[in-house]
Amino acid sequence: MKKNYVSNSQESVRMFKSDFLESLSKVHYTVPLYIFVPVILFCTYKAFFDAGMGLLAYIGLFAAGLFIWTIVEYIMHRFVFHYQPNKNWKWAQRLHFIMHGVHHDYPSDAKRLVLPPSLSIPLATGFYFLFNALLPVNYIFGFFPGFILGYLFYDISHYAMHHFNFKSGLFKKIKQHHMLHHYQDPEKGYGVSSPFWDKIFRSGFIKK
Repeated sequence: MKKNYVSNSQESVRMFKSDFLESLSKVHYTVPLYIFVPVILFCTYKAFFDAGMGLLAYIGLFAAGLFIWTIVEYIMHRFVFHYQPNKNWKWAQRLHFIMHGVHHDYPSDAKRLVLPPSLSIPLATGFYFLFNALLPVNYIFGFFPGFILGYLFYDISHYAMHHFNFKSGLFKKIKQHHMLHHYQDPEKGYGVSSPFWDKIFRSGFIKK
């Protein structure tokens, strides 16, 4: 198996010559909360007061959004972030490093453990319009808050796995799963906030 370079330094490696671009690649782990909790609240307000959605309908759509996030997280991590471009395509190699390779080389870099707004906002906007086009009218206001909550749980728990020491319980198991992805085999264990889809698609780690 290929040995990947891994640094345990908590300092950020510079990726861009431009100070502006460099600043866009780093973010404090609480920033997604400031951006997306208001989105959840706004959509919830729209669901109840503009769309006239009932509580049970909202809960059902919210749960569906949360569930759909889990499979999107798995697919994005496995097939987008871990896509290995042709070695002759230098620009694609560079893009892969910027999007995810840097995290595997410097997994303790505290400023690159959650998605920066320069990436998370365009992605969230794209998913909003995609789901709005696919769902019946106004269903998006119940569905999207669940989807975004799933994303926030993923982002914040990802930071916690790299910087918090869990003594026991569910989060300790999730952290162990993710650490195996980093330090044992990056081609397994793609589920970050949950190993559920790794079990379904048999991409998890064999218990010894």
